[in-house]
Amino acid sequence: MMRSKGALLYVLAVLIALAPVASGQGLPQAPPRSVGLSQQRLDRIGMLMQEHVDGKLLAGAVALVARDGKVAYLKSVGMQDKEMNVAMKPDAIFRIASMSKPITSVAVMMLYEEGWFRLGDPVSKYLPEFKDMKVLISGTAGESNEKIVPAKREITIRNLLTHTSGLTYQWDARVGAKYAEAGITHGLIQTEDSLADGIKKLAQMPLVHQPGEAFTYSLSVDVLGRLVEVVSGLSFDEFLRQRIFVPLRMDDTGFYLPSGKVSRLAAVYGPDPEGNLKRLGNGILGEGAMRITVTYPYEGPKRYYSGGGGLCSTISDYARFCQMMLNGGELDGVRLLSPTTVQLMTADHVGELNPGTGFGLGFGVTRSLREAGELTSVSAYRWGGFWYTTFFIDPAQRLIGVCMGQLYPSGKATLNDRFEALAHQAIVN
Repeated sequence: MMRSKGALLYVLAVLIALAPVASGQGLPQAPPRSVGLSQQRLDRIGMLMQEHVDGKLLAGAVALVARDGKVAYLKSVGMQDKEMNVAMKPDAIFRIASMSKPITSVAVMMLYEEGWFRLGDPVSKYLPEFKDMKVLISGTAGESNEKIVPAKREITIRNLLTHTSGLTYQWDARVGAKYAEAGITHGLIQTEDSLADGIKKLAQMPLVHQPGEAFTYSLSVDVLGRLVEVVSGLSFDEFLRQRIFVPLRMDDTGFYLPSGKVSRLAAVYGPDPEGNLKRLGNGILGEGAMRITVTYPYEGPKRYYSGGGGLCSTISDYARFCQMMLNGGELDGVRLLSPTTVQLMTADHVGELNPGTGFGLGFGVTRSLREAGELTSVSAYRWGGFWYTTFFIDPAQRLIGVCMGQLYPSGKATLNDRFEALAHQAIVN
């Protein structure tokens, strides 16, 4: 009887230990020293986070650092919602904006691995509206000084992945107003359009340079989301859910929040002229070409699935995505990509077209430590989001980090800029 009771207790202990992993709560945890990190040095991240909260630069934030697949640091500070007196918690949901782009790129590369297309294929092979693109070579679109010529070559899928397509965003001085006039969305505002509708409108806009001849951060990744729909036969949100989020147990990641999760969505704040933080209002913010709302994850139409900026997630969910990439495309027995595809995605594909940093197929890439100018590793890769979120993945140090707040504009906040270096200075062996 005693042996039976002991065996039962052992099984219970194992189940409890495995519960966070089995339920998709995140990666397993480990003491920092066991993975070669210093607790004292990791605590510098929390100190900086607290300084930002105390200095009224951020309402709250969550940071996570993992090495060798184990979370060594997970810290939340400040408030998720100051007005409602809700403290920031590790399971808070954040608008991750452009941190959606790497996820979309993974979706595209999964289909690439299955043989549906080549990266050098013209996107018009799948989206005919991009067949005969025009390029604005001088002047401003819609004005008397504009000069538009036919594109020398077609936009390829590789161009979309590397932001060398010639598409742009609403804030572009030459064509942004034309984007706004056409009702093209960037994913950070409600729209009645479906993804198919929006991409057809985008294809009517002039490119700001010839495809392949420059690096321009753009709505290219929204086009990739539509490509996924056409090739897979699924809506983009359903493809991500079935093929990425469910397999990786990213239970709280998606474009639009069910009503039961809205209370976990962190409020967005911004600096005011008096040096305090103000909560951003629920209406349309900004004017002209660049308008945004903070309520798009749960209010209004839910038809446009922006692969470039529309997702919401938690720090634990996104850490699982990062760990999958660090592992060469696999996590907990689920393989999304081959290691060779991950290597292809995280190599620099733009060279001198982007002098500041390398860029792969969906990620910014460290080409040299001199160029990076901060503590990191060559071939580490990363990206951030409009609402003040960031992540990095460092294969050389087997290290990942995710930091999330909700702030616009960023004002004097430096947490995201310093986070990767602070994680690296905690490495002791």
